[in-house]
Amino acid sequence: MEWRRTTVLTVRLNGAVALGADGQVTFGNTILKPDAAKIRRLAEGKVLAGFAGATADAFSLLERFEAKLKDHPNNLPRAATELAKEWRTDRVLRRLEAMLIAVDAKYTLLISGTGDVLQPSDGVLGIGSGGPYALAAAKALLRNTSLSAKEIVRQALTIAAEIDVYTNAQIQVEELPCLP
Repeated sequence: MEWRRTTVLTVRLNGAVALGADGQVTFGNTILKPDAAKIRRLAEGKVLAGFAGATADAFSLLERFEAKLKDHPNNLPRAATELAKEWRTDRVLRRLEAMLIAVDAKYTLLISGTGDVLQPSDGVLGIGSGGPYALAAAKALLRNTSLSAKEIVRQALTIAAEIDVYTNAQIQVEELPCLP
C-alpha cells in the first residue's frame, strides 16, 4: 500500500522524545489544507501520537486509541497492542488507511492495521510518503550533529519536504521528557 499523505517522524535522544509532522493534506494531486495538525497529545499529555494516512481514518483511530489508553493507563504498549488487535480483526476498522506513531516517556511505537506494534531499536521512526526521507535525514543528523531531538525532527522534516511532493514545510513538533 502506498502512503502518499504525509510525513511523521520521531526521535528519542538525550532525555527527550520529539514527534513531528508536516501539515499538508492532499486529495489526489490537490493540496486541500497546508496546515493540518497531525500530532495529538493524549492521556493527559503523557502520550504523543502522530498519524499518516487518510485523515478521517486517522481521527477514528486516534479516538479508539485514546479509549485504549484510558483502559490501560500508564501502559502504552498494552494500549497499542489492544488497538492493533481491534484494528486487524474488526471488519470496518480493517479498511482504514492510516498508520500511527505513539510515544511516551519510555516507549516509541509504530501501530499499523496489520496488527503490528513495533519499537525501533534506535528510537527513530518515520512513516508516510516522506517517512523514508525524514528517517534517513534524522539518522544522518544524529550521527553528525549535536542537535536536540526536537531540532533533528524539525530539520529532517524540512529535508523531507524538499524531496517529497506530499510533504510540506509547515511543521509541527511536540516534545516529552524521557524517563532516566
